[in-house]
Amino acid sequence: MLTLRQSPFDLFERLEQQMATAERVPNAEIHETATSYSVRLELPGVDRDSIDIKATDRNLVITAERPATESDESNAPLLSEFRNGTWSRSFRFPHSLNRDQLKASYRDGILEIKAGKAVEHTSVSVTVES
Repeated sequence: MLTLRQSPFDLFERLEQQMATAERVPNAEIHETATSYSVRLELPGVDRDSIDIKATDRNLVITAERPATESDESNAPLLSEFRNGTWSRSFRFPHSLNRDQLKASYRDGILEIKAGKAVEHTSVSVTVES
């Protein structure tokens, strides 16, 4: 039987590399009332113009981009843990969204979206004419 021996430090280094390249998604918080939903996302360092919000019947998709900072070799960081790139989050709600009531605001790195619930009819009665 052949076994490969690796240092535990090699395993930690590999884990650190995988975590550094893992896709990060913004943290979210969702509140529900009887008539609406409120969604808050942390988007630090994101420009307001790069935020895109799309709503369908019961889905809300938020996409944003934080560009990489430009630096030359003389100004390159010694260490950078800033994340850049495109993020996307999608949420599916139990009730349909009223797309006419969607409102979004962005302040201090927090995106807040308010969406009213659509009036849903669960059943319809139809009278048959003779």
